[in-house]
Amino acid sequence: MSASEDDQEGEQAIGLRKIIHVDMDAFFASVEQRDDPSLRGKPVAVGGSYERGVVAAASYEARVFGVRSAMPSVRAARLCPGLIFRRARFDVYRQVSNQIRAIFQDYTPHVEPLALDEAYLDVTDDLKGIGSATRIAEIIRHRIREETGGLTASAGVSYNKFLAKLASDHNKPDGLCVVRPGEGAAFVAAIPIRRFHGIGPRGAEKMAKLGIETGADLAARDIAFLRHHFGTMADYLYRAARGIDLRRVSANRPRKSLGGERTFARDLSSGSALREALDTIIDIVWDRIERAEARGRTVTLKLKHTDFTSLTRAKSLGRPVADKREFAGLGHALLAEVLPLPQPVRLMGLTLSALEGDREPEAQDGQLSLL
Repeated sequence: MSASEDDQEGEQAIGLRKIIHVDMDAFFASVEQRDDPSLRGKPVAVGGSYERGVVAAASYEARVFGVRSAMPSVRAARLCPGLIFRRARFDVYRQVSNQIRAIFQDYTPHVEPLALDEAYLDVTDDLKGIGSATRIAEIIRHRIREETGGLTASAGVSYNKFLAKLASDHNKPDGLCVVRPGEGAAFVAAIPIRRFHGIGPRGAEKMAKLGIETGADLAARDIAFLRHHFGTMADYLYRAARGIDLRRVSANRPRKSLGGERTFARDLSSGSALREALDTIIDIVWDRIERAEARGRTVTLKLKHTDFTSLTRAKSLGRPVADKREFAGLGHALLAEVLPLPQPVRLMGLTLSALEGDREPEAQDGQLSLL
């Protein structure tokens, strides 16, 4: 039996689900504009404006100038001279996020949050007898706008998570897109490959050199070709190109780790550049660890090279990591083990795992592009 036949049988075994992916529009920046009317219609970035600050979120007015999340604040200010910086208020964002999740829970108990600003919902059971996943998504979007003081959300509706997430990004901001059963492969075929989760700008650049720029181009490559060029990502890419996703919506997933990854605008190769990038990731990840009140014993460094091969190093202690200084020290020690590197790095990540007694952090921030 072929891989494609295996996947089709897997989808049939799960059954066609009714999945909604809800994604708040420029969430952090929109909350700031809501709470300060003088910011409305102006380019706003949430994050530090200092030399090594990072943009956590950008309003749509700022995005017109090329300002994006995870961008160094100095570069963002250069791109948009009138950019207004606001410090993140995670307590407020969490409060609004909880308000939105309460709306979700009115329609299904099967809610899988991905971050403060987005979640998957499985509404197959249709608790309120509304009769349509599309109608449920419309109602939820209307309630979010009414109950949060004008914040908008985009939604994607489909029969699996991958398609629903792609669809939610299709008509942003404040949009709705539906991909019905039987339409998945055709929908994916027209999608630029850079919009596939996990590809990123450097990955899209590599694929373009191989003649892969759309989902249709990717679907034309067989699994052997994909495994040769993309290693462990091959199976994901093969399924994604065909609109196949066997994952279920998983509510109340136990947290196994806290960490972050960053895909660089330019590949890094020098030790100094990698150490500086690691410092930035350490700052953001440790902030998340503190807000989650999490304690863990294992620190893992992940590096992804330009050819998509990955390298990981980990260090486990007999007790939880004591503080940020020790966390940073372990991270830098792991990086020192692999320097100098044989080829440049396109992505770096650092994770704390083997957790003890954690709670959900205030910001599992997809807008940082660090998950």
